Amino acid sequence: MGERAAAQPASTDDVVRAAYSDRADEYAAALGSISAMDPLDIQLISDWAARCRGPIVDAGCGPGHWTHWLSELGADVEGVDLVPAFVELARTRFPTASYRVAQLDDLGLPDQAAAGILAWYSMIHLGPARVPTVLREFRRCLRDDGSLVVGFFASVRLEPFPHTVTTAWSWPVDELTRHVEDAGFVVRDAQTRPNPARPDRLHGVLLADRA
Repeated sequence: MGERAAAQPASTDDVVRAAYSDRADEYAAALGSISAMDPLDIQLISDWAARCRGPIVDAGCGPGHWTHWLSELGADVEGVDLVPAFVELARTRFPTASYRVAQLDDLGLPDQAAAGILAWYSMIHLGPARVPTVLREFRRCLRDDGSLVVGFFASVRLEPFPHTVTTAWSWPVDELTRHVEDAGFVVRDAQTRPNPARPDRLHGVLLADRA
């Protein structure tokens, strides 16, 4: 008999998909509503969406709360997520908005199809080597006047940490800013503040325009 092929390690996407699929209902109950979001973030994202003159993509929409919120504000918005269980939850909970399964580095959109991309804590499980690829995909999908919002865990150094669901990464603001700008954006604003849910990490936000 031939030697049995060695098992291949699971990809990051496979690990993330499985981890969130197992806890999709729990996640939605804890964090899948606008009422669970910080009012400062609600205002920031609402103001940003009002400036977007065209379709918005909620990239990594989870159970759909931000997609639904933006739709209620009148935005032409679509939620996409790696996890089919999240997409099904979003469709059930917020049926007036549109959702589909897609990866962050392959959003399934034509070039320059979107006026805005919201990546709200959706890049936290990406290894640093993959982040530039995802950011280039975001730029490809954005119009010349398009803009990007990234929510992330901020820290003094780039490092992985044991997130509740699966391993995540936190970023120094300057380092993530450099990656965003290297991908073809101009960062217009960078913010951090304490994160009550993770006292060991800061809450970070970058707002960037397609260069």
